[in-house]
Amino acid sequence: MRVGEPAWLLALPQASHSHEQVALTLLVSVSSCHAVGLALESFMRHKRLSEATSDCSLISPGSKDLVGTFGKDSVNATELAISPSPGIVWSCRIMMKLLPVAPLLLLLLMTLEARPKPAALKCRTGPMDIVFVIDSSRSVRPFEFETMRQFMMDIIGSLDVGPNATRVGVIQYSSQVQNIFSLKTFFTRADMEKAINSIVPLAQGTMTGLAIQYAMNVAFTTQEGARPLHKKIPRIAIIVTDGRPQDRVTEVATQARNAGIEIYAVGIQRADMNSLRAMASPPLEEHVFLVESFELIQQFGKQFQDKLCGVDMCVEREHGCQHSCISTPGSFYCECNPGYRLNVDGRTCSPIDACAEGRHGCQHHCVSARGSYSCRCRAGYYLNQDKRSCTMIDYCSFGNHSCQHECVSIPSGHYCRCRSGFTLQPDGRSCRATDLCNGVDHGCEFKCVSTDGSYHCVCPDGQQLQADGKACSSPGGPCGVLKPSNHAPALAIFTPRLTPARLVPSHLSFVPTECGSGHVDLVMVIDGSKSVRPQNFELVKQFVNRIVDLLEVSPHGTRVGLVQYSSRVRTEFPLNKYHSADEIKKAVMEVEYMEKGTMTGLALKHMVEHSFSELEGARPLSHNVPRIGLVFTDGRSQDDISEWARRAKESGIVMFAVGVGKAVEEELRAIASEPVEQHFSYSADFTTMTHLVENFKLNICPEESKGETEIRSPCECEALVQFQTNTVAILQSLTEKNILYTVWLTVSLACLLAQMTARLEDLEKQIAKKK
Repeated sequence: MRVGEPAWLLALPQASHSHEQVALTLLVSVSSCHAVGLALESFMRHKRLSEATSDCSLISPGSKDLVGTFGKDSVNATELAISPSPGIVWSCRIMMKLLPVAPLLLLLLMTLEARPKPAALKCRTGPMDIVFVIDSSRSVRPFEFETMRQFMMDIIGSLDVGPNATRVGVIQYSSQVQNIFSLKTFFTRADMEKAINSIVPLAQGTMTGLAIQYAMNVAFTTQEGARPLHKKIPRIAIIVTDGRPQDRVTEVATQARNAGIEIYAVGIQRADMNSLRAMASPPLEEHVFLVESFELIQQFGKQFQDKLCGVDMCVEREHGCQHSCISTPGSFYCECNPGYRLNVDGRTCSPIDACAEGRHGCQHHCVSARGSYSCRCRAGYYLNQDKRSCTMIDYCSFGNHSCQHECVSIPSGHYCRCRSGFTLQPDGRSCRATDLCNGVDHGCEFKCVSTDGSYHCVCPDGQQLQADGKACSSPGGPCGVLKPSNHAPALAIFTPRLTPARLVPSHLSFVPTECGSGHVDLVMVIDGSKSVRPQNFELVKQFVNRIVDLLEVSPHGTRVGLVQYSSRVRTEFPLNKYHSADEIKKAVMEVEYMEKGTMTGLALKHMVEHSFSELEGARPLSHNVPRIGLVFTDGRSQDDISEWARRAKESGIVMFAVGVGKAVEEELRAIASEPVEQHFSYSADFTTMTHLVENFKLNICPEESKGETEIRSPCECEALVQFQTNTVAILQSLTEKNILYTVWLTVSLACLLAQMTARLEDLEKQIAKKK
């Protein structure tokens, strides 16, 4: 029988002696006991039943054990009403001579019990952040897990949930931790119950310590919806488990409690009491509960609601808060609107002059307003989207400057500037070449010579300027004289006049690029878990330094950051810390090994939210500097990686995954960017990781694998110098191999054939004229 439900057990009158002595046994609810006692006492006195005797026994439900006996020889209403403990019912046995009034007594009792009861009070609490930590290990059978679902929904059903009231999150755990929904996900009971009903148990081990670690590091963070600690909103973790933890809980539970989390430990059936006491907050008698079976957890849930329910002190008391009153269990506190601070009286508020306090962050000027402020820029600047920093107005970008060469913006406007070798004219816009050869497309084959207001072309010694005033040729025609080297026959030969522009297509020349010339922001995230071991961690640091050797590190070139993770995450150095490869390599070798767990998902979250922020040195996305994340791990992650791996790639980070030893290929593929095969690598052992460096080089330096080239104009000085250097090197190589003779002979024959062809054409023209 549930507490508050009426129950009647009536033994019909039995003839005893000449007088009708009747035994009445009444099984009533605690709420009815007081009323029954008063009614019986009044009835007996009115009828003067002096021979009546009664006794009342307090019986525990579900057993026949006697808890207490009250009211001997008389019915005492006060004694009948004492100790109305939850889960206890009264059994009253009254022996009296009723004469023929038993039906009247029965009618009286039925009338009393049928009286309308006052409605149950709705549980009112101040705002709380509650996270259920549910054990879904293999020892919890399916029908047992269903009772745990109902337990959570019963508790949520009694709470005042909402974004400004109580927030609720749910995580389940076994050998790993899974977030069902966080404190910021749902704000209605219907959505929460739908999510709870969709939970699929993990059915693995019982890593309770890992679950507490996740709750502390992730579930109760402001990013996941927890209110800041300074708002004094209680953070409550309700851990429900049915067995002994397979990891250590004492240390991590202490850390969680010190972080401001109040822990209730609820054990069911096979739970270990020592572990429950190690997890729970003090006083233990109010935070540790052991339920005999899963069938009783719903009854326990109704009692547990009383622990969470309280009086809304902001409603019940005159709080006097000028702006907002925040209720907490047994107390309240006042809070001010944004832009105001709470005065020393704890109730009234005063506007904050953020400009005077110097915390506004405005780059130029701060303008105070009532309870707020705004930033303003100096003349010639505009306010950026962050509403704090300023950028100079680019007047040249308006396109109306009319500068012939270059436009230069300044805060007061702009001015025109000429390129080197030119002079700005009096109009302040046009430019005139100081050396006309540099200012016009002269077309001279060999050299352009400037004169006052003009220019002309000249040829090298032994060559003549052609009729076009630009080209040069030798007196012997299109073929000049080339003397062979000492390794070739001592003969004079004719060679075609070949310039660099004729040896390659007129629009292209190819110069190989270097890997180090690229500009990237690279953050390496390395696994420092216990499974790596100290000696292997040193090999990991050497692996990192080999990657650094591939890069051209500088403030304007490649920037490198390093993050290490285990059960927590630590930035070893951000992108803007070091500006040379030697500094980075030295810092890497000084990194200390962390040990403990493998929270890869937490590390990815840290990388996305912090490592690639402009605050830590990442260049703005508008600069189009590639962002590369390299994750190194040697085992399975103890938390979920899918969400933050996806977010990293969606935010524009190119992800590389490197696995060693027991690394899980499925997780590596989930981390890696597309195409996956080019963005993840694996090595069976730490000592054989050298080839991974080469794989990484091939992927971040496309020219290494694809042979890509850089296109330059053949008229650029660098291209001509490169051509000359390559030609000399090839000729020297051919000379050393006695191949120059063959070249010499081939060129000579070509020139001879060209001369003969020209002569034949002349003869044909002469014959045609004579005809």
